[in-house]
Amino acid sequence: MQAIWKGSVSFGLVTIPVKVYAATQEKDVAFRQVHAADGGRIRYRRICEVDGEEVAYSDIAKGFELPDGEMAILTADDMADLPLPTRHVVEVLEFVPAEEIDPIYVSRSYYLQADGPAAKPYVLLRDALRRTGQTALVKVALRNREALAMLRPKGDVLVLQTMLWPDEVRDASFAAPASEVEVRPQEVAMAESYIQTLETSFDPDRYHDEYRAALEVVLEAKATGHEVEAPATAAPAKGEVVDLMAALQASVDEARRQRGESAGGGVGRAAGAAKSAKKAPAKKAAAKKTATKKAAAKKTTTKKAAKKPAAKTAKTPARKSA
Repeated sequence: MQAIWKGSVSFGLVTIPVKVYAATQEKDVAFRQVHAADGGRIRYRRICEVDGEEVAYSDIAKGFELPDGEMAILTADDMADLPLPTRHVVEVLEFVPAEEIDPIYVSRSYYLQADGPAAKPYVLLRDALRRTGQTALVKVALRNREALAMLRPKGDVLVLQTMLWPDEVRDASFAAPASEVEVRPQEVAMAESYIQTLETSFDPDRYHDEYRAALEVVLEAKATGHEVEAPATAAPAKGEVVDLMAALQASVDEARRQRGESAGGGVGRAAGAAKSAKKAPAKKAAAKKTATKKAAAKKTTTKKAAKKPAAKTAKTPARKSA
């Protein structure tokens, strides 16, 4: 595997030479654009709109259109000479708890490999991050573009994950449901029941790209001259779901059926839990009221007993001596 970047991690006064490798590889079926009538490949030519000549890829530069319509041309040398202090250094800015970084900021992932005699400081940083539960926020310039990134341990290696800048993440308020939307406690309890039914530990090996597998089946059938048998699919639901509780119950039953568990009873349990949760404050208030009444009654009885005069004691006459 070829490294895409070489530099160093600046960890205080410690410098860790590293090589950077792409951590992910997107897999997909590659298609060619062809003429539907005869299968001929479609070719594109780069034509200059000024002289009408075809331009070689090596003669193409980056252009930025100025407000007056003029074009500022940047060559490969201009891009290589950008004054970026992070061109060959992963600069550690600060350390933050890993759970505070929203996954929406994550862009691409890379593996860092210790280069040369840098194994000891590499392991030092890796283990220190793991023990403290912190993630290093860093700046790095990859492919002539500076990016914010986070550095964290994954198993025995350090992973560099580039991030979007804050102004590249769109505001989400437009997608929020209307504030007047309300759900009943029973519906929330049933939704929680469905979540608990499917709750498990994350194992990426359980998931597979069924779309790519289906494409491969079609391509194999085309290559061998066979027809593809379409799998049986469930009929799509018609209309809007009116009874949300019934839909949730059906979801729970189906999830349990797929796991080999007995279905049913979810609505009763969920409704009972919601009902109990709703009645709990009322019961508590009633118990408190009853206790207050008993205390008041006891206090009244005590007062009455205190006001009642003490009974007179009969004097026993002294016996006369014989």
